[in-house]
Amino acid sequence: MTRPDARTTLDGVAHSGRSAIADGSGSTSPATDAPSIAAIGLEKTYDSWLPFSPTVEVLDDASLSIHSGELVGIVGENGSGKSTLMQILVGTLEQDAGTVERRGTIGWCPQEPLLYDRLTVRETIHLFAEGYGISSDRRDEQLAWLADRLGYEQYLDTRIDRLSGGNRQKVNPSVALLHDPDVLLLDEPYTGFDWETYLAFWDLTDDLVERGTGIGIISHFVQDRDRFDRIYELQDGILESSTLEDGQRSGVEGEGTSENADYPEQAGGVIDDNGGTEGP
Repeated sequence: MTRPDARTTLDGVAHSGRSAIADGSGSTSPATDAPSIAAIGLEKTYDSWLPFSPTVEVLDDASLSIHSGELVGIVGENGSGKSTLMQILVGTLEQDAGTVERRGTIGWCPQEPLLYDRLTVRETIHLFAEGYGISSDRRDEQLAWLADRLGYEQYLDTRIDRLSGGNRQKVNPSVALLHDPDVLLLDEPYTGFDWETYLAFWDLTDDLVERGTGIGIISHFVQDRDRFDRIYELQDGILESSTLEDGQRSGVEGEGTSENADYPEQAGGVIDDNGGTEGP
C-alpha cells in the first residue's frame, strides 16, 4: 500500500503522553541544517531511598540531537535513565537543568502502550485523529496504511483489551505516527513483536527515514546497532555519542538482519524485554 503524502501538524501536547509541537507557523520544519530536536546539558536527579546516597543522578550534562532523515539510537542497561531522557525530550518530564529545542511535530511511542482497553483499534485511531485535528479522509488513509504495514488489519474492530501483547504493541506506534510527525521518538517499540512484525517494523522505519523523518529509538539490543546512523550510550548518567562509519548502517536486509545474523532465532517466538525470545 502506498503511503499518503500529506502532512498534518498539531500545536501543543496530545493526549496520553504523545506530543506534537509545531513551530507556530502552521507548517512543518523547513529543510535546514538545524536539528529537528536537540538537547543541551540536561541534568536530572531523583531522590534515593538508600541511606548512603540520598540522590541518584540519572542525567549528567547530557546532550544529543536528531536531524531530519536520521536514525539515532539511545542504548543503555535497564534502569540507566533512557526513558527519563525520552520523557524530557518529549516534554512530559521537566529537567533540573539544560535545554531542549524542538522543531516541527513530534510523535512519541512510550514503552508501555497508553491505550484505552474498552475501545476497538479503529475507535482508538479515530479518537487520537480527532485530538490531532486530522480529517476523516486523512485518518482513514493513515489507518489503512499503518494497519497494512504492521499487519493488524484483521483486528481493527477488536477491543484493545482483547488483543495479544504483540498486537497492542503494533497499535502503539501507529498512534504516534498518525499525524505523520517530523520526529518520531520510540521507547523499546518492538518488545512483544514476532520476527515477521519485527522485520516489518524496520522496513517501515527505513521508509520513514528515507522520506525525511528523524527517528530516535531507545534500545538495549546490541544486534540493532548496525541499523543506526548514530548511537548514544547512556551509563551512570553520562551520554556519549559515536557515529557509525559510512555504509555501516545496513537496514532491514543488510548485515545483522539476515537469516544468519546474531539476532536470536525466532521460530515463531516473540521478542522479550531482554532481546531474547519467548515461545514459540
